Amino acid sequence: MDTTKLIHLIKNTINSKSIKHAKIIHQKAITSGLQTNIAICKNLVTLYFSCHLYNSANLVFKSIEHPLDITLWNTLVSNYTKCYMFNEAIQVYENLVHFSTNLKPDSYTYPSVLKACSGLKDGSLGKKIHTHLVKNGFESDVVVMSSLFAIQVYENLVHFSTNLKPDSYTYPSVLKACSGLKDGSLGKKIHTHLVKNGFESDVVVMSSLFGMYAKCGMFRVAIKVFDEKPERDVGCWNTVISCYLHDGKYAKALELFGEMRDCGFECDSVTYTTAISACAKVMDVERGKEVHEEAVRNGFGSDGFVQAALVDMYGKCGCLEMAVQVFEDIEFKSLVSWNSMIAGYSLRGDSKSCIHLLSRMNRDGIRPNSTSLSSSLMACSKSANLKYGKFIHGYIIKNNIKFDTFMYTSLVDAYFKCGKTSSAEYIFKKMPKTNVVEWNLMISGYVALGSYLEALGIYNDMNAACIKPDAITFTSILAACSQLGALERGKEIHKCIIEGKFESNEIVMGALLDMYTKCGAVDEAQQVFTRLPERDLISWTTIITAYGSHGRAFEALKLFQEMQNFNIKPDRVVFLAVISTCSHAGLVNEGCYYFNQMVNDYSIKPKIADYSCLVDLLGRAGRLHEAYAILQRTASIREDVELLSTLFSACHIHGDLELGEKIGCLLVDKTPDDPSTYIVLANMYASLKKWDEARKVRLKMKELGLRKNPGCTWIEIDKKIVPFLVEDKSIPQASFVYQCLSVLAGHMNKDELLFQKTISNMECMPAWTAIAHITTAVIGSGVLSLSWSVAQLGWTAGPVSLILFALVTYLNASLLTNFHHYSDPHNGVTVINCSYLQAVQNILGIKPPQIANGKAKRSKPLSHQLVIFSAIVVPGVLLLLCCVGFICCRRTNVKKVQGTLNSNS
Repeated sequence: MDTTKLIHLIKNTINSKSIKHAKIIHQKAITSGLQTNIAICKNLVTLYFSCHLYNSANLVFKSIEHPLDITLWNTLVSNYTKCYMFNEAIQVYENLVHFSTNLKPDSYTYPSVLKACSGLKDGSLGKKIHTHLVKNGFESDVVVMSSLFAIQVYENLVHFSTNLKPDSYTYPSVLKACSGLKDGSLGKKIHTHLVKNGFESDVVVMSSLFGMYAKCGMFRVAIKVFDEKPERDVGCWNTVISCYLHDGKYAKALELFGEMRDCGFECDSVTYTTAISACAKVMDVERGKEVHEEAVRNGFGSDGFVQAALVDMYGKCGCLEMAVQVFEDIEFKSLVSWNSMIAGYSLRGDSKSCIHLLSRMNRDGIRPNSTSLSSSLMACSKSANLKYGKFIHGYIIKNNIKFDTFMYTSLVDAYFKCGKTSSAEYIFKKMPKTNVVEWNLMISGYVALGSYLEALGIYNDMNAACIKPDAITFTSILAACSQLGALERGKEIHKCIIEGKFESNEIVMGALLDMYTKCGAVDEAQQVFTRLPERDLISWTTIITAYGSHGRAFEALKLFQEMQNFNIKPDRVVFLAVISTCSHAGLVNEGCYYFNQMVNDYSIKPKIADYSCLVDLLGRAGRLHEAYAILQRTASIREDVELLSTLFSACHIHGDLELGEKIGCLLVDKTPDDPSTYIVLANMYASLKKWDEARKVRLKMKELGLRKNPGCTWIEIDKKIVPFLVEDKSIPQASFVYQCLSVLAGHMNKDELLFQKTISNMECMPAWTAIAHITTAVIGSGVLSLSWSVAQLGWTAGPVSLILFALVTYLNASLLTNFHHYSDPHNGVTVINCSYLQAVQNILGIKPPQIANGKAKRSKPLSHQLVIFSAIVVPGVLLLLCCVGFICCRRTNVKKVQGTLNSNS
């Protein structure tokens, strides 16, 4: 068991306070050799304290031979203090002081020790520790530390005498102490006490009260108190504006800023800094400029805090020229102003300027902190600048700067964006993996680079470490499943989404819908679509694509119509999906209709992808010269390689050597290093038995040293993704796999020969095609009454009729071999993966009742319309006759039975 998983188990046990589980986990840590791991020991100490096993906690601490980590000592002191064991806490502190000259108390040690002094009411010991912390350079933390004494004095004052009460000087001090300790609950008690004593109208006291609530993160309470009290000063206004800012209500903060000026209050440095920060949050650069001008007029233009806020605001709004101007005007540049300027360049991805600023900081004697370096690394990520990313990494190591979570994640992201997967993996192994952010970064990084198997591996490791996935995790890993076609893994993740209650998250459900779509699970995709909390344009596009790419064209077009009925305006991507659906289903006229609707009705100017889909639509139907004419009359796409390649493949499929050779020469001139063009051209020559030309193309390809990359695919076996390459002999059971492929290839060749023979016969005998259409439809409906017919005909005629039906069915099957996969020789329409009814609908059009009403389309020969009309009407007539015959026979049988009964009686 690794450290991360064990720590997670310990934290869960701390909440449950189970002594039995605590001992089991401790034993597991010992057997795993982790009994001296500092992180494990700290959590074990806290675990035993939560179970009130103080001796066990102390033994864990003593099990480390040389405890030189200050955090371990702090854990012990803090837990003793929380359990009101003040003497033990002081004893641990004294042992720490005398333990080693290399180990000293830090800013986290003293609050716990001073609280123990308060608990013991030992003022002399408190003074001694106070002197010690000042000597150790912690005088900047004295105010916070002394807060404990201030609160203790206040409590003593309250309970000392009924005649002695706190005054307007007492409350601000004790409220400031609550702010230092972030103790909002105690602050509320003091608030109640001051109201009882009649200080709610004291402006100074109320200003301190607002400040306490704000620093304790209780913004809404502070705002409520502000709204209820009419007595206000500038400090009160500043506090409440700041509360709105930190609560995410930026527009309200700016509104209050304007209201403050309207009430006649003069703004100070804090007011302008807060207002400028609110402008930065809402990206309102014009309002920010107004505040800037007002601050300059009122003499705050050279204030360091105001200038730093202005640099940040201009940088976030993209006005880097203004940001640089303000930044250079700052006489004494603080670390905050440097970081604001670096962040501005980082947003633009200007890594060079970020490095330049870091160099200037060093020259000015200002040491960059985590924010400076993380922002610079973000710039390297955006610009994919590996050189500067390595420079910053080297700078961190060289200057012994301690890594934090932001620096680690920024560095991993930079290496991924620069394509250096190995470096990102190395950093990931070194960094602490305590929360979901680090894991998400690795998963999304692998997915962005197309390393989907590695992404799934990281997801498995994350689950093993008991890290709970979030919405970002599911979105990224579902994208990996989509690309791999890993349906079973996707279904497992779907279960996790339900267990994690993420079904209301639109982004996660959209990713799930996309996964089912790309894995071919259309029914599951439809179920997800119907359960979506809100169906936006993206979800409609996804489900339409799902139906269209899996041969269910009519459902896709129906959904498109339904989407329009919901008043959702289609965009380019939706039309692309619809036209692609028509292309795959052979609905040429419909595809052209939707293309014209996109251009004319919705004023969407076609781009390369749209023209590519249109060319593919016409190319599949064999209308090659129409597609080529569209390319020639549109200057912007005339020589586009993608469009020419699409049409070139269509020429190869339909055997149009003249046009194919012309386009092939164009492609060779434009992309001489693309081996696929040479291969298709050579195959085109070979299919027409032009062996000399095919050999020349192959030789040319050999001279250029071109070689086609081997095809690659993968399948999911037992929830594992197994990749396959062309002629890959390294796969398990390779010989057996290739034997199976050989058998399948043999069957495919036989079917192809049979198909070619059938098509040849059908081209010569259109009458047989008509008979096949009608007879197939008759049998399709007549088989419903087959069992009744055999039963009525008896044992002799019944089997004979069954054999006759079988022979007719076999003859029709030979005439319509693979009908739903190949082109009808007389209508030229290709139908892929459609039922017979859909095939008829494709030939007839989307609305077959037009024929039944006697309306014939001019584009179809009359003989074909009669065939289709017969195929639709005859089965109904046959079924009606069968029903009438069944009723007549039933009545005859009843009469026979009645006659038999009468004769017997």
